Amino acid sequence: MTNMATFTSVLAPAIALAYLEHPEWVFIDCRFVLNEPEAGVLAYQRGHLPQAFYLHLNKDLSATPSAQTGRHPLPNSIALAKKLASFGINSATQVVVYDDQQGTIAGRLWWLLRALGHARVAVLDGGLSYWQQLGYPVTTHLPKQKPAQFQAYLNASWMTISARQVENLSAQNKILLLDARSAERYQGLHEPIDPIAGHLPKALNRPVQMNLTATGIFHTADQLRAQFLALSTPFSPAQVVHYCGSGVTACHNILAMEYAGLAQSRLYVGSWSEWIQDQNRMIVSAAG
Repeated sequence: MTNMATFTSVLAPAIALAYLEHPEWVFIDCRFVLNEPEAGVLAYQRGHLPQAFYLHLNKDLSATPSAQTGRHPLPNSIALAKKLASFGINSATQVVVYDDQQGTIAGRLWWLLRALGHARVAVLDGGLSYWQQLGYPVTTHLPKQKPAQFQAYLNASWMTISARQVENLSAQNKILLLDARSAERYQGLHEPIDPIAGHLPKALNRPVQMNLTATGIFHTADQLRAQFLALSTPFSPAQVVHYCGSGVTACHNILAMEYAGLAQSRLYVGSWSEWIQDQNRMIVSAAG
């Protein structure tokens, strides 16, 4: 079988299929619907990848929001590490995460694992929808927990950037801001979630859908590399800061850059929903 060391951040379904029963592989379902918070776990119960566990975006992959944070602040790292350990994840485990939205939710867990120092994690290319199109198996059988020792070592290169840092570094032209939301939300023409529409000053728009083909799988690494370099030059990958509505879908752009060999871009986890909490912060909107 394929050497695990050769795997990238995006995993082909055929390889995942070959490793479903591998003792050092753990699969995690991250399906979630923003306006129906329990829809993901209900969908999981109706059918998921064999051996897959489930993690909830609001309960497991985020902390409770406050008036000073965005809608999905980072979870407590110790609590998340304990949950991951209960799934049998240790330093040698290859983790595969997936959803039914082409990785836009699963990317959050991919990012969290990388931030916790776990490099062996990949997003299933195409997610559950593509998996099923290929005729691969799903089950309603719940996997048995197999507790392990998961040691979280916070990876400094994956640390987030604060709103104050965004303000200061952007003003000095030391970072490039990329907004992962749709063009309509970026332009402030349509805002279905947050109370204020618009985007951060100087930010460029890179909707996560641009990372995907018409069939919902990732473009090749070479194609993504060319696209991101065309957008970000002369900034280095480490100077690129991603944001979205609440720090979830922006991880998809970090994933795409990592897959393309453009590592070390960062996440503004508070994103738009945190930025607009402070009326003194500048915004750009369609209203002018």
